[in-house]
Amino acid sequence: MKNNNSNSSEVEQRVENWLTSIVIDLNLCPFAQREYRNNSIRFKTSSAQSEEEIVRDLIVELSLLNKHDDIETTLLILPTVLSEFGHFNDFLGFADSLLQEMSFDGVFQLASFHPDYRFADTQPGDAENFTNRAPYPILHILRESSLDWAIGQHSDTDQIPLDNIALMNKLGSVHMAKLLSACSDSDS
Repeated sequence: MKNNNSNSSEVEQRVENWLTSIVIDLNLCPFAQREYRNNSIRFKTSSAQSEEEIVRDLIVELSLLNKHDDIETTLLILPTVLSEFGHFNDFLGFADSLLQEMSFDGVFQLASFHPDYRFADTQPGDAENFTNRAPYPILHILRESSLDWAIGQHSDTDQIPLDNIALMNKLGSVHMAKLLSACSDSDS
């Protein structure tokens, strides 16, 4: 489910390339392939130029998901804001608070991706950071009920992030940087 705007289409194509060639092909999220095949992932490029405009777009997307059960999840892509990871990370707390204010705590959950994603206690070049690196800053809106179902289908969800970190370390940061960069190639 993509926008028709040509600039949005290019951004969304890069994110879709990332989703298929990294998240799905490397099985970083064992639940993503099903939703991708079902065409129930909404790719939405935000035109936001400020945090206030991101909040507006996030409210719209949360409301849309709340009304449309056929949309499983939204990737709200932020190509023009929060390019500095520290600011992006700070914004996440505010975004989580918005879920509570809208009475969506327990209904939706946010996951986050960023080109410079960095876990606490890691160095910027550490390969494990690539589990959450994407071509653009992204707020991923997930349905809690679907997460509960998916967790029930998987034997050990606590092992998923550990396996992902091991895979990133095995592949290495140079390889992962090349894969991520390839997502933005216009030939993809």
